[in-house]
Amino acid sequence: MSVEIRVPRLAESISEAVLAEWLKPDGAAVRRDEPIATLETDKAAVEIAAEENGMLRHVAKAGDKVVVGQAIARIEPGQDGAGRSAPTRAKETAPRTTPAPAPATPAPAASVAPPATPAPAARPGAESPPLSPSVRRLVEEHGLDPGEVAATGPGGRLLKEDVLRAIESAPARESSAPPEPSPARAPSPVAAAAGPTPAIEPGEERAVPMSRIRQRIAERLVQSQHTAAILTTFNEIDMTAVLEMRARHGETFEKKHGVRLGFMSPFARASILALAEFPELNAEIRGTHIVYRSHVHLGIAVSTPRGLVVPVVRRADALDFAGLEKEIARLAERGRAGTLTPEELSGGTFTISNGGIYGSLLSTPILNPPQSGILGMHKIEKRPIAAGDQVVIRPMMYVALSYDHRIVDGQQAVSFLVRVKERLEDPERMLLGV
Repeated sequence: MSVEIRVPRLAESISEAVLAEWLKPDGAAVRRDEPIATLETDKAAVEIAAEENGMLRHVAKAGDKVVVGQAIARIEPGQDGAGRSAPTRAKETAPRTTPAPAPATPAPAASVAPPATPAPAARPGAESPPLSPSVRRLVEEHGLDPGEVAATGPGGRLLKEDVLRAIESAPARESSAPPEPSPARAPSPVAAAAGPTPAIEPGEERAVPMSRIRQRIAERLVQSQHTAAILTTFNEIDMTAVLEMRARHGETFEKKHGVRLGFMSPFARASILALAEFPELNAEIRGTHIVYRSHVHLGIAVSTPRGLVVPVVRRADALDFAGLEKEIARLAERGRAGTLTPEELSGGTFTISNGGIYGSLLSTPILNPPQSGILGMHKIEKRPIAAGDQVVIRPMMYVALSYDHRIVDGQQAVSFLVRVKERLEDPERMLLGV
């Protein structure tokens, strides 16, 4: 009796997904718990595993929209899946590993099997385990050869971390990923003006379908602009005290807690304490009601190869500096590896975004609906400031708070940012709760 593979419950607010890719072809032999397909939702990519041993039969096609509970495949237990699929695999790999036999005198099977010379010539990736969608996407975007990337996964499987390490070690490859037109083929000004509509040379443009996550990001950004009354207020923070705290206690902190003391935990803690004073920034509008939260579920914007994602630190108000740093580091790593679950990306009540790591000096962050506030951090830069009657050089950071003016008044937004500033310029206040 065959076993149906159905779309699992993905998250509270997600009812549909796209069957992004089959990891196993139709008719292939599969083992229990082996990944066979990838579903892509608005928020994350989810791998679907086989529930039994047997032969896989596709019911849905890659690219189909599917809903929770829908059957996408079935597994026929007891079938000789390996025996049936072996000739197909051999046929597919034969052109890459074995030269074509002469038409007049075909060689017997025994004489074709042993050739050792062509095997090393085949690309290492040709016989390696199949790439996951996230790995394949990275490889294609950055123009990498999977066979040239050291694989550390079980059974020689190439992991996303392997590809990211390769990208970091050779950043110049990214710019060479898209095929560039040859300079010799570029049309001259005279040739371009000869016709009424100059032709576009092959390779001059490249159309790539937007991923479902990128489409959702675009939709939500436009939705935020259309549904909220967004206003931004700014301030600047003297980061001297935070830098000194990190210099004095950073090494001890890392030895004790196993994680670095960064800038995000002080900003997160300062924001959490300020949200207790101004709960409107931790609330949302639902119809004609304002919904206030009793906990802070803190979204931390993380840049990944697939775009910006905002994993959520649950009940961040209950965590100390070490707890915040550990959870932020864990979520950021999962975000870069593409392994975040829909639950880890849902339910945020307030967001912090750090554009300073990319060199941004000032920006106006966009709300993540239905949230009412987002804090933007920026680059630390030494600037002359007035300290009493003297001009001194201090490490300063501009901060920006974008808020929904429908629920948050200007006085509340400005006061919130001032409270964050006061606590970061005197971190002991966060320890004392003042």
